[in-house]
Amino acid sequence: MRLSISQITTVTQSFADDLDAYREAGADGVGIWEMKLQEDSLERFRASGLAAATAIPTVPSILPLPLMEGPADPADRVEAICAGIRRLAPFEPPCVLFLTGPGDDRETILEGIRAIADEGLAQGVPVVLEPIQREFAGFWTIVSSLDEAAVLVDDAGADCGLQYDSWHLWREPLEQVEQHRSRIRGVHLADWREPTRNTNDRVLPGDGAVDFGPILDALRWDGLYDLEIFSDPELPGSLWAGDPRELAARGIESLRRTASSASA
Repeated sequence: MRLSISQITTVTQSFADDLDAYREAGADGVGIWEMKLQEDSLERFRASGLAAATAIPTVPSILPLPLMEGPADPADRVEAICAGIRRLAPFEPPCVLFLTGPGDDRETILEGIRAIADEGLAQGVPVVLEPIQREFAGFWTIVSSLDEAAVLVDDAGADCGLQYDSWHLWREPLEQVEQHRSRIRGVHLADWREPTRNTNDRVLPGDGAVDFGPILDALRWDGLYDLEIFSDPELPGSLWAGDPRELAARGIESLRRTASSASA
């Protein structure tokens, strides 16, 4: 099992500090966030020996997001995503992730998926659509399962894969994982706090309600398992409120325990 940490997990650190912390923790890779890139990031990344996991552009969705700043015009947002793909391509990630955003403008979403997929093909970087779990979907998306995401991509007629995220999809039928396994190009892992207090309230694998064994068995994933933690620092017990280097070390250890328990 190859393990990585998505850079949002240690949101307050710089790109360089992330690389140092992840290597020290024993990670194999890093999920790169465009918003953290600096002029020397590519050089530092190549020198780190870490592999790239799923990458995320600074503007992550086709339609505007209520909880994030960014352009209001979907065309401007799609161009920003495409620019992000071009900026992230030299890091050779297995995929670049995007969301639909919430709303009812399906045709605009379909056009956006086509344009994003075309840019991915031009840059040699696969792109993936991520479904967002149903309770908070109204902030982020129109698709909340692999089935729904696959239908949307098929309707677009685009060369676009899917992202699996345990925090979003742990309650969805595992049969969907088996059905769409060949389309999954990136995997995020995090656990579900019970009760979950808002859209940014994840916990480390093994500390929440998710039964990871059947999920990992269904995925049969041979890429990087990428730890992705969002955590509201204003809430008690927030993972973002502590030392990010310690969180990186705890996160890799929790991924190892999760993998070990799943294979037992």
